[in-house]
Amino acid sequence: MKKDIHPEGYGKVIYVDDSSGEKFLIPSITKSDKTEKWEDGKEYPVVHVEISSASHPFYTGKENVIDTAGRVEKFKARQAQAGK
Repeated sequence: MKKDIHPEGYGKVIYVDDSSGEKFLIPSITKSDKTEKWEDGKEYPVVHVEISSASHPFYTGKENVIDTAGRVEKFKARQAQAGK
């Protein structure tokens, strides 16, 4: 790796996906006050993220289907009740 091309503070960081619980050790410049031990026994800064490739529907292939027909029917039923 070339010297002096990375920003200051560049190092390995543990990213924790709060949705799936999956952990990734990735080089980054992200800073964190929290630390955690990794599988290699060393401590690294920890950053929590809401979604990652471990939980995103594009990568997992699991899609959330919204029942729009049911929602429309419920709306029409409420409108009919309000009109009476």
